[in-house]
Amino acid sequence: MTEPPTPVPSSFRSETGRYREVATVLVRVLLLNVTVGAAKLAFGYATGTVSILSDGFHSLTDSASNVVALVGITIAGKQPDPNHPYGHRKYETMASIGIAVMLLLVMVELLRAGVGRLSGGTPPTVTLSSFLIMIGTLGVNVFVVRYERVAGERLSSEVLLADSKHTQSDIATSLAVILALLGIREGFPVFDPLAALVVAVFIGYAGYTIARDASDILSDRIVIAEDDLRRVVLGVPQVLGCHRVRTRGPADHVFLDLHIWLDPDTRLENAHATSHLVKDRLMARYPQIADAVIHIEPAAPGTAGM
Repeated sequence: MTEPPTPVPSSFRSETGRYREVATVLVRVLLLNVTVGAAKLAFGYATGTVSILSDGFHSLTDSASNVVALVGITIAGKQPDPNHPYGHRKYETMASIGIAVMLLLVMVELLRAGVGRLSGGTPPTVTLSSFLIMIGTLGVNVFVVRYERVAGERLSSEVLLADSKHTQSDIATSLAVILALLGIREGFPVFDPLAALVVAVFIGYAGYTIARDASDILSDRIVIAEDDLRRVVLGVPQVLGCHRVRTRGPADHVFLDLHIWLDPDTRLENAHATSHLVKDRLMARYPQIADAVIHIEPAAPGTAGM
């Protein structure tokens, strides 16, 4: 007789819907980024403006990072299996690392181009079209940053928030390029390569912050302060103390384990009920906790409140 399929937990069904929404946002943003990047690159090559060209490559990396993110969330959306009992959520974090690596590569290329132009070259041509293309693409970037940030906060998505930071750097670099165009028009062509170097700095900083946040997750850095958790635990009357409090994971998907001390004479079923009460209070206070493991120990003399 064929066994019925194992029911998919409702929590996973909600996660599947979440990943589907994240993917939809990324596809929309990808189309916008390709359009913006292509416009800047085409105009940069046509006019020989290295600052616009650099900003175009910056925008193009947004498109590449969108593709990396789509691959990451596709894998992250798989339900837990025997080899991955905690699920595949960290693949989303790994996708963020991919974005940071792309930013590093683009930064190196822009530094090379900027330094090369400083040593010589034909001054670029600046027209009204130069300003129109930059202002138009700047408006698209502002929309994309807000759209991704709002969606990232609503869906608690690391990769959307990371990508919005990436695109946010586009706004700063586009403003720098517009200022450079004004300088070039006033007879200071050196502003063109200087703006390219500024773009590289913004890209490098964005990559650093994304890599830092992702490495914190992958290295199991503490997520919720131990003292805050301890106060919730000690609020349960039967608990005499707790220790070995540990948290790990993304800020919105935390795994927690800790040890609680109970009276040595507590009956097993009562101790079990107390551990569930502790878990329920912690998860009610911190909804970002995906799972909590509560270990029970008999209290030793002088350990109360620890």
